Order: sequence, then structure tokens, then C-alpha cells
Amino acid sequence: MLTAKATQADKVEGLQQGADAYLTKPFDKKELLVRIEQLMEKQQRLQTYFSKNKSLPKEAKIENEFLHTLIKTIKENISNEAFGLSQLCDAVFLERTQLYRKVKALTGSSPSELIRKTRMEHAHYLLLHSEKTIKEISFQCGYQDPSNFSKVFKKQFGQLPSQIRN
Repeated sequence: MLTAKATQADKVEGLQQGADAYLTKPFDKKELLVRIEQLMEKQQRLQTYFSKNKSLPKEAKIENEFLHTLIKTIKENISNEAFGLSQLCDAVFLERTQLYRKVKALTGSSPSELIRKTRMEHAHYLLLHSEKTIKEISFQCGYQDPSNFSKVFKKQFGQLPSQIRN
């Protein structure tokens, strides 16, 4: 964000609203170029990670605050079958196209894929660490049809949920 608003309160508000960087006018051209370069490198690292890994990074490893907020929001609504792209847009105050562009740039995936991956990671964790049935886990992860849940799970991990348990 490049702005004439230079107070500390303005800077904090801009960063809370999702700005990756906050520069005030007059700005130093060198500083702007360095920040842009670093943001691009960070974005490239995230894209590389997501293209190589089928699973999401652990929360402690998430470098991008925006991405951290998205995953947190998805996890808070993980059992809600109706939670999808529209609800995620509302939660982070972005239009559908803005959210798509930002998530795609950071992860190489669409927001819908991010929701699905987050749900499947949670399901995988529950399969390994709980005694719940596959049907209960599918409901807890926002899938009302256990059959559909199994198909999506197999596509994500290459195994059926029942194979994980064995």
C-alpha cells in the first residue's frame, strides 16, 4: 500500500486490512523496489510449496498473514456443509475475483481447492487420531454424503479413508 497517510494508526489499519507492505509518501524508490522483490520471492516460495505438496503447511509455517487468516476461517467453519466460496469472500471482505486472484497467486490453487484441501487435511488428521467412524468424520468435515467424502479423500491422498485406518 502506498499512501500519504503516515500515522502509526493508519499504518496498523492498512496492515490489518491485508496490505502486504505499507509505504508512505514521499517514498524511497529503492525501498519500494526491495519490498516488491521480497514480496515476489515470498509469493514464489508459497507457490512452489503448494505445487509440490498436496497438503497444507502447518500453521506455524504459514508465512503469509492473509493465507493464515483464510485457513483459520475455513477451519472455524469446517463442519458447515454450506460454507463455500461466497462465505469465505464475506469473511475476508473480498469480492470473488479478488479472492481468486490473491489465493491463486499465493498458492497456485483456487479458493475452492483451498477449502477442499483444508477439509481433507482435517479429515486425515481425524482418521489417524480419533476413534470416530468415517461417516462421523465426513459430517464433521462438511460432507453430508460419506460416499462423496470418500471419493474426494481418495483423489486428495490416493487412498480411501478406510485404507488409512488399517
